[in-house]
Amino acid sequence: MILGIPWWVFMFIIFIFFSGYMSFRAVRAEKRLEMQFIEREGKIFMDRIKDERSQKENGDAEKKQMTSY
Repeated sequence: MILGIPWWVFMFIIFIFFSGYMSFRAVRAEKRLEMQFIEREGKIFMDRIKDERSQKENGDAEKKQMTSY
């Protein structure tokens, strides 16, 4: 007994704080993982738009060359 309180009560309180800390870490890691996924998917999307834009510009340039003959 510490300060008139059984030792298991202190252990229970410590485990509550430990559980809160571990859940905080898990939420933070999940957010970090989600941001990495979003950035990766966004990069893929932007690369696709860039490729389509360059293909469109190349196609327009070829059409102009064909019509100038």
